[in-house]
Amino acid sequence: MRHDHLITSKQLSRADIETVLDRAAEIDADPSTVADRHANTLLGLLFFEPSTRTKMSFEAAMKRLGGDVVDMGSVESSSVKKGETLADTVRVIEGYADALVLRHPKQGAATMASEFVDVPLLNAGDGAGHHPTQTLLDLYTIRENAGLDDLTIGIMGDLKYGRTVHSLAYALTNFDAHQHFISPESLQLPREVVYDLHQAGDGAQVREHDSLEEVLPSLDVLYMTRIQRERFPDENEYQKVAGEYQIDLETLEVASDELTIMHPLPRVDEIAPSIDETEHAAYFEQAHNGVPVRMALLDLLLSETGGERDE
Repeated sequence: MRHDHLITSKQLSRADIETVLDRAAEIDADPSTVADRHANTLLGLLFFEPSTRTKMSFEAAMKRLGGDVVDMGSVESSSVKKGETLADTVRVIEGYADALVLRHPKQGAATMASEFVDVPLLNAGDGAGHHPTQTLLDLYTIRENAGLDDLTIGIMGDLKYGRTVHSLAYALTNFDAHQHFISPESLQLPREVVYDLHQAGDGAQVREHDSLEEVLPSLDVLYMTRIQRERFPDENEYQKVAGEYQIDLETLEVASDELTIMHPLPRVDEIAPSIDETEHAAYFEQAHNGVPVRMALLDLLLSETGGERDE
């Protein structure tokens, strides 16, 4: 890992990904080995959008490494409400922390912010853009359940605004995965993402569909996403597709017994609760994996940039 910042999964080679996943597996097996590794290290949390899993798992990761966090808090209680720019905010908080985690509603915000700081900055989601740390924990979960080589994966739901989808799709080109994208026409992958995927690997391994039924029997992994109401500029457009792509036990009757079902969460109604108790469900395991994977990533980045405590 030789990156000062992690802004997009397009930065990551297969070797980079495997380095993080292998380190995460070591930490997951025995967290005590890194319990005091980054004592006196502070991680700055700047979340301009709501978050549960990402924010709490980053905080847990830093504390389990022996460090701590400083949190900007809600936008409403910060100087952003007084008109402070993002550039000024990150420059100020850089003075308090050894690394920064930024979530922002505007696509490209993490790229811009990274130009103003010298400490590592990790993109925790920029609008409908990218979410590379989610991708790393997704890949870890996939590797643990289905393996990453010769993988056939279906990615279904909001592919237009889904930053987790964009990041995962780019990363999977490192593993020559067979990717099937299932969505209503209005929520298809952005054309520039489709173009990039075809350029990155064998175009025959990227397919688009409007129905799950035709591809479900062949899938090793089904990656579900919710229809993101907050991303739609028009409420009427949201209502046209809300609830259109859902799965339940009946849906899975034609699926492989080995199918792994994932979801970055939160879910609304796209996965029936009856699936939770089946062996297919991996989305809560996926959320748990956010801690060891983000511990691994922070450990690697902080060690490279001199953030590791002197012994």
